[in-house]
Amino acid sequence: MEYFKEIRLKDGRPCIIRSGNEEDAEGVLENFIKTHTETDNLVSYPDEIHYTAEGERDLLKNKKESPLMVELIAVVDGKIVGISGIDPLGRSYKMAHRANLGISVEKAYWGLGIGRAMTEACIECARNAGYEQLELEVVSENESAIRLYESVGFKEFGRNPKGFRSRETGYQELISMRLEL
Repeated sequence: MEYFKEIRLKDGRPCIIRSGNEEDAEGVLENFIKTHTETDNLVSYPDEIHYTAEGERDLLKNKKESPLMVELIAVVDGKIVGISGIDPLGRSYKMAHRANLGISVEKAYWGLGIGRAMTEACIECARNAGYEQLELEVVSENESAIRLYESVGFKEFGRNPKGFRSRETGYQELISMRLEL
């Protein structure tokens, strides 16, 4: 799926949010590893990431050509500083109306509006793809992310008290949230 939008960050700098492409593979992989190093709120640790630039190129190509998936990148000053995307939760008739949202932004760029812009872009892409429901999971201690998701209309529909097993803090509760599109 194709997407492009330029926004102004809270500090005045321009930021481009666009579909990633094959040429972005190395920067996307670098950003993915960096963001997974900077916070304990994401699904994996850097030493568990076994993606390659070639594999990332294939993924970006497939998502760009797909009418149901998107991989968005946030670019500031020529650098990829965030990644977000939507993926179908299933292809069967019973699941085809649902998509999953994932997002990560480098810590140095938190609080500038990138997370909101990427979330809103994913919502727009999900609507354009014909999904009826967008879902995500968020660590319950990640209050700023929860506030963001609630502010764009996501509602909590469940909790898993042992959703993540953190190497740093033990179990982390995950909140399941959904947005009707």
